Amino acid sequence: MKNTLQAKNKKHQANFKMAINWLIKYNSFNNLRDVADGDGDEKEYNRVNKKCENSYDKFLDYMEELPKYEQNKIYKSELY
Repeated sequence: MKNTLQAKNKKHQANFKMAINWLIKYNSFNNLRDVADGDGDEKEYNRVNKKCENSYDKFLDYMEELPKYEQNKIYKSELY
């Protein structure tokens, strides 16, 4: 998926981009987790669930560095 979102203020672009990238990674791991859950593969589910948790934690870390108006732009996007 191509990321077309840009930060409103260029000085926040690096953290904005990293937050978006971690959100995209979280979304892909979440899809894999859903598949593993549907298949009943508990070992795979646990493995992917840990990656989901780690990627969402990283996403939140970068979101904390952004001002509210930049956070809201991400939260209102189709990625979230």
